[in-house]
Amino acid sequence: MIQPGDLIASLGSWLRGFLLSLGLAPGLVSVGLGLLPAILLPLIGLMMAIPLIWLERKWVARLQDRIGPNRVGPFGIFQVFADMVKIFTKEDLIPQGADKIIFSLAPVLAIAGVVGIWAVLPFAADVYGVNLDVGVLYVIAVGTFGTLAILLAGWSSNNKYALLGAYRAVAQLITYEVPMVLTLLVPVLLAGSMGLNDIVRAQDSGWFVLLAPLAAIIFMIAAQAEVGRAPFDLLEAESELVAGFNIEYSGMKFGFFYVAEFLHSFTFGALGAAFFLGGWLGPGSERFPILGVLYFLIKSLAVYFVFVWTRGTFPRVRIDQMINLSWKLLTPTALGLVALMAVAERATQGTPPLVHALVLLAANLFVLFFALLVMRSMSRAARERLASRQAGSGSGMVAVGGSRAPAGAASALRD
Repeated sequence: MIQPGDLIASLGSWLRGFLLSLGLAPGLVSVGLGLLPAILLPLIGLMMAIPLIWLERKWVARLQDRIGPNRVGPFGIFQVFADMVKIFTKEDLIPQGADKIIFSLAPVLAIAGVVGIWAVLPFAADVYGVNLDVGVLYVIAVGTFGTLAILLAGWSSNNKYALLGAYRAVAQLITYEVPMVLTLLVPVLLAGSMGLNDIVRAQDSGWFVLLAPLAAIIFMIAAQAEVGRAPFDLLEAESELVAGFNIEYSGMKFGFFYVAEFLHSFTFGALGAAFFLGGWLGPGSERFPILGVLYFLIKSLAVYFVFVWTRGTFPRVRIDQMINLSWKLLTPTALGLVALMAVAERATQGTPPLVHALVLLAANLFVLFFALLVMRSMSRAARERLASRQAGSGSGMVAVGGSRAPAGAASALRD
């Protein structure tokens, strides 16, 4: 009989008994049940893309005062299925001179880099693919598959625009992977473990976003850049790169990259919920795992909405601005934050929880204060450089026929 208090375990026990009643060998049943999560998690992840695409379109439409999908089905809920039919029926083209094997492998790697992270996501207290002791390292390692997929896609397409787009993408992803990895050290430091489920359990007394808000902010900015969405959507800057690294892809291969982008964004939302918002923790989550899954989904959607909100609000930045933001501001700030958090955590061991929390919060505010000072200094220097260039270009220039020309040339024209 299935008990609502432990739905997942009860379903597993029922399925085991059912398979054994069919006369299957116990060893074969154990192997099959062990492989079942490895099959279900990727399928669930891929199916999540269907509601996410519709939801994001409606959210962005509301943010930008538009209607969004509203033609195919009620509220446009079948628009995604119409797009799927279109992608399925499009011709799958491979450009002449392309490396066919690598060209076809790149979209699969893009999906694998996202779905592979789901294997260690703790959806509830006992609902996860595997509880690795080095789960954070696994997330970082599997996440690099996306970078490799983009590089392979651009290199194998035999197209200079795709190759340039791949170079730019790799530069962006590596640039923002550094501050992201540094900020992930903060929850690892506070939890004393690299296992994602252990990190979630360590937030029972308080979410890490309250103890390390600056780390959460840097993580959100870096995650937005890792996904390649506005204001960091320079991976597909049509004005310079036509369509970016995936310009030569069509049909299902293009659809793989498209789905990977949406899943990647939601996966970062799930990671943000696990690292900083307590994951599946909530009233009754230990007793009723289905509640833990619900809490985790709500928190993940909340973080995901912040990503969508950012995408639908801010304009695209220049490539130099994007690189400078990471190397000159986010990375030094993350380094300082990790060092100071380590000192504060060590110094407050054995103190009351309130004192511990206040000291950690003060460390974040201290680093944020100096980061704002650096931003102010950088902005002032940029304004001074701009003013000097304008002054230099304005000296010796006069208006001639609605345009500006050197004074000597203007006098010659007048003579």
